[in-house]
Amino acid sequence: MATANGIDIAYQSFGEEQHPCILLIMGLGSQMQTWHDGFCSRLADCGYRVVRFDNRDCGQSSVLDNQGVPNLGAILKGQHQPLAYTLKELARDAIGLLDFLHIERAHVVGASMGGMIAQLLAIDWPKRLHTLTAIMSSSGRHGLPGPTPEAQKVLFTPPPLNLTEETFVPFFVNNWRVVAGNKLPFEEDRIRELASSTWQRGYHPTGIARQFAAMVMDGDRTQRLAKVGTPTLVIHGGEDPLIPPDCGRDIADAVPGAQFHLIEGMGHDFPISCWDELVGTIVGHTR
Repeated sequence: MATANGIDIAYQSFGEEQHPCILLIMGLGSQMQTWHDGFCSRLADCGYRVVRFDNRDCGQSSVLDNQGVPNLGAILKGQHQPLAYTLKELARDAIGLLDFLHIERAHVVGASMGGMIAQLLAIDWPKRLHTLTAIMSSSGRHGLPGPTPEAQKVLFTPPPLNLTEETFVPFFVNNWRVVAGNKLPFEEDRIRELASSTWQRGYHPTGIARQFAAMVMDGDRTQRLAKVGTPTLVIHGGEDPLIPPDCGRDIADAVPGAQFHLIEGMGHDFPISCWDELVGTIVGHTR
């Protein structure tokens, strides 16, 4: 457990401490073990110290229920609402974790909302990054394609009332089945294990709402991305129903010199069948 910015941040580290650091930042409401142990170990085996962590309001990091629940309906209508925290504060937490670990610079890899947080690190703390990798993410620019109706339903359907692990696990698995897409075999055992660990480590739907509000209210990063000088890689699944591939291409178009890599068949997920391509592409960029 690290302490930064007045909160506790749960983290785990793979690999030797003296190796270059890859900092993994996960997305909306997703705990650090969504970066699967096996995936982290593969990166570490390539000669890196791999650090993953729970964002605030998620998992075993500090939960800020005292900040209330945002009015998401008003926020989605474009109305300004008070926030418990901003996306930049989530980025500042990542910097605080690096400070706690005495890591001056890292290769930053963010997925989905984590990719948006990673963009802010490159915008506001460029000297702390060796490289930036944004996976299945977006610049927040208005007019980009949105989720499919099925994926949007997953995003805004609340969990069942009076949740228990027995009711949460199928809810989680069924939602993940939608966002994973239908081009590759669905790895149900992996997702069922993830669902159980998510419940057991701490599932906080009000925290997800506060994260979502921070993400939406950060707005369009396109002009800020145009000033990014950090070597940037954008990876996107070709069948992502939640954040379509054109959103990834938009990030790559916005950042000078950025590379774009499309993984055919991959949805909004990290299937084991894509690990070789994912790890190889990330390592090729960080080296």
